[in-house]
Amino acid sequence: MRSIWTGAIGFGLVNIPIKMYSAVQGSELDLDMLDKKDHSNIRFKRVNEKTGKEVAWENIIKGYKLNDQYVILTDEDFAKASPEKSKIIEINEFVEETKIDSIYYETPYYLEPDKSGAKAYALLREALHKTGKVGFGSFVLRNKEGLCLIKPMENILVLCRIRWARGDPRHRRTQRPRRQPQTRRNENGRRTHQPALRPLRHRQIQGHLYRRTAQINKSKG
Repeated sequence: MRSIWTGAIGFGLVNIPIKMYSAVQGSELDLDMLDKKDHSNIRFKRVNEKTGKEVAWENIIKGYKLNDQYVILTDEDFAKASPEKSKIIEINEFVEETKIDSIYYETPYYLEPDKSGAKAYALLREALHKTGKVGFGSFVLRNKEGLCLIKPMENILVLCRIRWARGDPRHRRTQRPRRQPQTRRNENGRRTHQPALRPLRHRQIQGHLYRRTAQINKSKG
């Protein structure tokens, strides 16, 4: 099995080199859409809904719809919101597994120790077994930062990605992850977690909208 990520588990002064493997495999059957007449593949085109003409990739941009108008997000906006790449699974604290509601569990991964970290890996695994606790922290995978739990399962450690907590529309009381990783900044002031796009939606987008509305009103006048 090929590893999908290499890095280390880190907490305090401890650093345990590991490799990460997917613990699940999709079972969906990948089907193609074909023309009934000659079994040719069906292709989809990117079409301008007003003109009906195809649009090339280099002419496609992204925007957020707000009050029936689009605010354009540039590559610079996405760069500012991208998480800082890290090869460390940062354990922020050790908590009782029962304190984390299973509703937040998402995707599991197997963690295999590097030869140089086998002893420390085994000590962490046994400590979690004996105490009944799990490591709660964060990591970055494929440019997305997420919350995670590290827990023992027989002779290995398993990392479970945890969903970000959101309000329950039915006001049903559930136990949530007690702590979200703090937003850190590097030397350039770049935020390190994926939800950093949220401030764009609330502050920058509002500013873009107001400026754009003013320009439209000015051109009409």
